[in-house]
Amino acid sequence: MTTAAAPRTVLERFPAGHPRGSWPADDYAAAQRAQGVDAQVVMDLTTDQFLVVTNHATTKS
Repeated sequence: MTTAAAPRTVLERFPAGHPRGSWPADDYAAAQRAQGVDAQVVMDLTTDQFLVVTNHATTKS
């Protein structure tokens, strides 16, 4: 039995080679959560980036 992954929206991307590691992504995700967006940081191994994602559809202004 297979299950489909929930669709995710990428809010922002941060390079994994940043001197502070995932901190910029973690800071951005925390700011989004403070605004009520359920954001989390995941690692995209293919592009070597930290992605801040949400499981909810959003619109960028």
